[in-house]
Amino acid sequence: AAKRPGQERREGRAGGECGAGGASGPWGARSPGVMPLSSVGVLFNTGAGQHILKNPLVVNSIIEKAALRRTDVILEVGPGTGNLTVKMLEKVKKVIACEIDPRLVGELQKRVQGTCLANKLEIKVGDILKTDLPFFDVCVANLPYQISSPFVFKLLLHRPFFRCAILMFQREFALRLVAKPGTKLYCRLSINTQLLARVDHLMKVGKNNFRPPPKVESSVVRIEPKNPPPPINFQEWDGLVRIAFVRKNKTLSAVFKSSAVEQLLDHNYRIHCSLHN
Repeated sequence: AAKRPGQERREGRAGGECGAGGASGPWGARSPGVMPLSSVGVLFNTGAGQHILKNPLVVNSIIEKAALRRTDVILEVGPGTGNLTVKMLEKVKKVIACEIDPRLVGELQKRVQGTCLANKLEIKVGDILKTDLPFFDVCVANLPYQISSPFVFKLLLHRPFFRCAILMFQREFALRLVAKPGTKLYCRLSINTQLLARVDHLMKVGKNNFRPPPKVESSVVRIEPKNPPPPINFQEWDGLVRIAFVRKNKTLSAVFKSSAVEQLLDHNYRIHCSLHN
C-alpha cells in the first residue's frame, strides 16, 4: 500500500544526534534505502523513514523545554543509540526507554555499559502502542506519522497523570494539534486533544536538521494533560465529534438528520432505555 505523504520515521542516534520515534515495522535486509552510520556501525533504513537529527542545538532545546527535575522518571519513545537518553540520564532519577529495533537496543546498552548511568536506565523492547505504559513524569518522543494520533490518545488516557510530554511530529500533524476553531486545519484531532490537554507549539525543526533530509518539516509540541480531566465519557464524546466531522462542509443539522445517523441515535437510545428501565 502506498504511504501517505510525510509518512516518515525519524531516528535519533549517537554522535550528536537525538532520539526518535520507536514504533514502526520490522527491519529488512540491505536495500537502496539503507544507509550506514559508521560511527555506530548500524544500518539505517531511509525507506522506513529513518532520519538522523544531527543538530545538537535542537537536542539541547528539547532538554530545555522538558524542564526536567532530579526526581523525574522519563518515558522516552525510540531512544535510538541514546544521545538524548544519556543527556536525560545525567539530569533525572530514571529513564524508561522504549525501542522496537533490537539492534538499537544493543547500541544503547553499550553506550551506558560500565558507567554510573547504567542503573538509571530501563529498556523496554517492543511496539509502544502494544506496550502498557509505566508510571512516568515526563514523556519525550519523536514519532513516525503512522502512530502519531493513536500514541497521543494512548498518552492522554494514561493514568496516573504525567506532568508533560515533549513530542516531535510531522509539521502538519503538529499544527492540527494546536489548530483553533474556524481555521482550515481544525479537526477532530484538534478538538479531542485540546479537550484533554493544553497543547503548545514550541519550535519548528527544518528538514536540513536531519541526515538525510526527510520529505517533510517537523515541529516540537508540549502537551500538558488537564488534571482533573473534563467530566465526560471520552468514548461517547469522540463518537459525537466523529459524526460532526464526517462531512466538514455540511451543517451540524444536516449531518445529524442523515438517515444513517438517525438510525444510530435511535439504536443507542433504545439500548439506553433498556439499561435504565
